[in-house]
Amino acid sequence: MSGVRDTLQRFRTRLGPGPRSFLAWWGQALATWLPVRWRVLLGLTGDRLLFQRQDDGIEMSWLEGTQRHRLAQLPAAITADELRALLGNRLAGLPRWWLIPDGMALRRRLLLPAAAAERLHDVLRFELDRQTPFTANEARFDARVLGVRPDGQLDVELAAVPTAAFAAGVSGLGDLADGLAGGDVEDAGGAPLGVNLLPEAARMTRQAPQRGLHVALAAVAGITLVLAAWAVLDNRRAAADAFASQVDSRADAARQVAAQRQQLADLVTGTTVLSQTSARRPTALEVMDDVTRRLPDNTYLEKLAIEGDRLTLIGFSPEASGLVARLQRSPLWRNPALSGALQPDPRTRMDRFTLTAELLGKQDPAAAPAGGADAAGRD
Repeated sequence: MSGVRDTLQRFRTRLGPGPRSFLAWWGQALATWLPVRWRVLLGLTGDRLLFQRQDDGIEMSWLEGTQRHRLAQLPAAITADELRALLGNRLAGLPRWWLIPDGMALRRRLLLPAAAAERLHDVLRFELDRQTPFTANEARFDARVLGVRPDGQLDVELAAVPTAAFAAGVSGLGDLADGLAGGDVEDAGGAPLGVNLLPEAARMTRQAPQRGLHVALAAVAGITLVLAAWAVLDNRRAAADAFASQVDSRADAARQVAAQRQQLADLVTGTTVLSQTSARRPTALEVMDDVTRRLPDNTYLEKLAIEGDRLTLIGFSPEASGLVARLQRSPLWRNPALSGALQPDPRTRMDRFTLTAELLGKQDPAAAPAGGADAAGRD
């Protein structure tokens, strides 16, 4: 047994003290909870120990991925407790498989429809008596899919062992037969085929060590994820509220700017209209000059007022009734008329008049001399 211990010690040294990190250890433990098919699909099948009866002993091998390492030759009477003491914590946690010798199993290559992949074991149960000398009740059988042909058919390899021979082989493992997780068939090269002939009821499902701790850690991780998601959601909500208030404040500022811009536009428009209107109307100096030219010398004004487009003249003249004719044809106003009756002034012996006219826009300077000449002729 000392030689067995030395051999196992070398392999334990090769394996290392255990998982290289907490996450690796936890990941390996969580992987043991997955169904076998899921572990195969995800590549999480892991290592396993293979046991095979050899003469008066039991050969123990370690399957690492696709490589088989022969560990030690165990005595046939070894017990499960003795084996556990020899293996240590790391190797003792590996599933144990019986490796069926190649010559003990009957192997056949089959072509099956693609639909048979979902219920392969049930299909083989009906095909077993046609492909082998045994019925489904007389043999332990399983199959592996080697590939899919271009026409969709499955290339399957069937492996079967008579029930009596299978039971005898399992009993040859002694006390180790109670903890088996499966029974695989050895191919010509000494590697397992990848089938499991052990009935499901007899398979040993190994629980992950420290399962309670794993459940607690999983619960903590779940709660942490929920709290993290809640924190992220709360941060997003706070950011959205801050962004909304920022948008509202900027919208208010934008509305104020738009109102000020509209006021400025209205002011510019009004100023432009006023400037254009003022530019079209004659200036007060031009009106006064034209009035002075058209009134006779014996007439003087008391008031000259320009309100919008209305011209008002108030004054005294001995020829008040003829002033309307003198103010006609001016390019600066139109429709001159006396407003109210003439009022004689005994002091000056003149008539007090009030005369109004409607101012016009500026005309072409070419028209002004004609009016001016006509006024001069009348003077």
